[in-house]
Amino acid sequence: MDKEKITFNEINSQITDLSEKIKTADKINEDKYSEKGVYRGLRNLDGEGLLVGLTGISEISARKESDGKLVPTEGRLFYRGYDINEIIKGIPLDSHFGFEECTYLLMFGELPNKNELHEFVELLAKFRKLPNTFVRDTILKAPSPDMMVTLSRSILTLYSYDEKADDTSLSNVLRQCLYLISVFPLLSVYGYVGYRHFYEDKTLYIHNPDPKLSTSENILKILRPDSTYTPLEAKLLDMLLILHMEHGGGNNSTFTTHLVTTTGTDTYSCIAAALGSLKGPNHGGATRKIVDMMRDIRDHVSDSKDEDEIAAYLKKILNGEAYDRTGNIYGIGHAVYSVSDPRNEMIRRFVEMLSHEKGLEEEFRFYNTVERLAPKVISENRKMYKGVSANLEFYSGFVYTMLKIPEELFTPMFAVARIAGWSAHRLEELCSATKIIRPAYSHTTPRREFVPMDKR
Repeated sequence: MDKEKITFNEINSQITDLSEKIKTADKINEDKYSEKGVYRGLRNLDGEGLLVGLTGISEISARKESDGKLVPTEGRLFYRGYDINEIIKGIPLDSHFGFEECTYLLMFGELPNKNELHEFVELLAKFRKLPNTFVRDTILKAPSPDMMVTLSRSILTLYSYDEKADDTSLSNVLRQCLYLISVFPLLSVYGYVGYRHFYEDKTLYIHNPDPKLSTSENILKILRPDSTYTPLEAKLLDMLLILHMEHGGGNNSTFTTHLVTTTGTDTYSCIAAALGSLKGPNHGGATRKIVDMMRDIRDHVSDSKDEDEIAAYLKKILNGEAYDRTGNIYGIGHAVYSVSDPRNEMIRRFVEMLSHEKGLEEEFRFYNTVERLAPKVISENRKMYKGVSANLEFYSGFVYTMLKIPEELFTPMFAVARIAGWSAHRLEELCSATKIIRPAYSHTTPRREFVPMDKR
């Protein structure tokens, strides 16, 4: 696609010089944090988070008290008090789809009965449409190579179509949230097909959603050129949406939702802020890095079954000598979980089933090998304050790949799920909060006397 790019080549050297000044002015010595008693990342060395709020929406459990001390345990996740493991078991493969049911649970605090769920699903289906010409005028007119940017722009543009955009009454925000939950899949997929057409010169197709289908089924229907999918594919995507939709109030994007909600701003601006948070590779953007890293490992080991060779290469990645040289083994480790991430434990079973259907058992074994070896490599080569295990993102990219969901949509699919959790937290904050969140920062620069211009 031909379009004018904004460049500043003629002043790049000046910008480079100024950036060096920033490094001098803004780099804070590591010792200052411990000296001032500041929790970096709002977490202490053993990963315990600084308590900044209350929530009844979900709970993460990764420790238990033993002899007066907190010790790591198998991770557990609860949605409104229900163990996520039990929720998944209650939605078997031959049963109904669960994303809508769990959305109801998160937003209204109770599991719906059959009639309540039926009415809720019908309500979401009624919301699942965009304004006339919106796809043409907003999504296709200026497509972006980054789908999260397209998604954010679309959300902010929807503000202009809402006659009560700034109304923060509970009923109005609920309406807005249900609408966004319903259209996030459309905005994400249509953003991708627009990118695919204008940047890769592929055929442009816009499939309409089917009101009789679930969220996961509609995603596959509108994404694939022939709109076909298998029941297992739709069910596995549904499971992944459930596991991604909520993870406590402390994750970065959900905290952003609470933070911005307390300013009294509108729903569209609030959710756009959460999207900006999720876009980062240290949060929702990690899935693409994992898939890319796994390709890199395959490219650099002669035998994908040789565990010693794989472990040696993982050590190189950890030491910043290979892959992107950041020292990160993506998909391994979590801010809260140490022994295990319960979401990863559940998704692994479904991944194995789909890999069998797709004839990708060998690829699954390769992922499984890296999952086993990486924590050992990390524990042997890094000073550890807590254990380390694979997180949900480790297998997510592999699932999306098997579902023929392009990498450009990996993070938007996370957002399609997490909008349910963000919505629940926004409503909770509106019901409970009375003050704007305003954290404190300790100043590190000594006070100085002003120097007149002619004496500098």
